[in-house]
Amino acid sequence: MTGLVIIGAGGFARETAQAVRDAGGFTLLGHLDDDPALHGKEVDGVPVLGGCDMVHDLPGAQAVVCVGNPRDYAARARLVRRLGLPADRYATVIHPTAAVSASSRIGPGSVLLAHCALTAAVQVGAHVAVMPHVVLTHDDVVGDHTTLASGVRLGGGARLEPGAYVGSGALIREGTTIGAWSLIGMGSTVLGDVPPGEVWAGSPARRLRAADASALDEHARRTGPAPRPVGGPLT
Repeated sequence: MTGLVIIGAGGFARETAQAVRDAGGFTLLGHLDDDPALHGKEVDGVPVLGGCDMVHDLPGAQAVVCVGNPRDYAARARLVRRLGLPADRYATVIHPTAAVSASSRIGPGSVLLAHCALTAAVQVGAHVAVMPHVVLTHDDVVGDHTTLASGVRLGGGARLEPGAYVGSGALIREGTTIGAWSLIGMGSTVLGDVPPGEVWAGSPARRLRAADASALDEHARRTGPAPRPVGGPLT
């Protein structure tokens, strides 16, 4: 089996490690993390081998980047850019309880955790985090580097532009677009389009403020002043 390293050793990385063990298909070599206090230790029985750049010393292994949280949801994109690995070095991790239709497509470096569902012709880009019990329905498009926290539901034809973060339990109306690097608060109900680089929350969701600087910087780096359409490699 192909060796796999998980880049990061926090909560999402630990969940991904469990999904890898459940799914099989890879030999889990360990975590890579830039916190030197973790080096040489184990996290849930999985060794932390060294810093993230050690991935370059393991050319035969595939990798998946599992960092980021609502306070810095651009971290995964920054680390992917820093590492500069080709797309074929990245694994796609799918928990065995995930229901993924034959007409759906998932990009490299993405992770689908337990009991999520992709119903028909769903497109998921690269380096996307799909947490447990997320439901993506027909013709949804999920851009690169997005995060869907547990229990998110997207109506048909919804579109998440690159880098968007959708908090736990949020509901996104059919045909709605969530702009690049915007954040939707947990439990929100989104009934209309959300512009890029903003934080929205509530039921119905309303604008709270601009996104944090790290997300706005990533948006500016990748798209300039205007949002770009969702793209990115799919497999």
